[in-house]
Amino acid sequence: MLLVCDIGNSNIVFGIYDGSTLVASWRLTSRLNATVDEYLVMTGTLLQRQAGTARISDAIISSVVPPLLPKLRSVIRELTGAEPLVVGPGVRTGLDIQYEDPRQVGADRIVNAVAAIERHGPPLIAVDFGTATTFDVVLEPNVYLGGIIFPGIHISLDSLVSRTAKLPKVELSPVERIVGRNTSESIRSGILNGTGAMVDELVDRICEEQQIEPTVLATGGFAELVREYSRSIQFVETDLTLFGLRLIWERNR
Repeated sequence: MLLVCDIGNSNIVFGIYDGSTLVASWRLTSRLNATVDEYLVMTGTLLQRQAGTARISDAIISSVVPPLLPKLRSVIRELTGAEPLVVGPGVRTGLDIQYEDPRQVGADRIVNAVAAIERHGPPLIAVDFGTATTFDVVLEPNVYLGGIIFPGIHISLDSLVSRTAKLPKVELSPVERIVGRNTSESIRSGILNGTGAMVDELVDRICEEQQIEPTVLATGGFAELVREYSRSIQFVETDLTLFGLRLIWERNR
């Protein structure tokens, strides 16, 4: 079996593949100050629960948090005996990356692009609602052109609360109207309708600039929620990054 691991700024997401089937997935909170031993205990407990007696023979990691990469690499090596493949320069992805400096592209964005191409084909726009919200634009034939990065939904909410005296922290639940009738509803409408409108406008501008009619897909923790407030998002892919990691591992066997 294959263990895939995506190290993000907020969460570390694991998945187990048996061939092409995702049989289990789980997540841990990303903690920069956690030791290797702490991650070993947390990961080992969940791995045992999810995999049971099944043997993990291979592993692959993508990371956008450099301090956590050696820790998780060591943990996976210790728990499985496998030397993880790390997504980065020199790893075959099948993409023609046209970023000015390809090393600046987050590994998760490359992984998402690989997965999106496999499922939908170019041209496409992949929107990831993570700690940062990112847009990745892929043209034919498998050209990773670049994208857009701006603060994610959690960052926006936290900033709003921390920098104002009277606005409360709210749970991000759906709203049925644009004009809020109380503070909580107004904040939620601003975040959800505002994010949806921003997605739509940016997609329109990308299409105009690049002269494309792309498939637009979304992933990340808020993808399902934001989809209801956007006319552009056609698909939500909850396992996009895990799927992309499996594809990249297969291309480097």
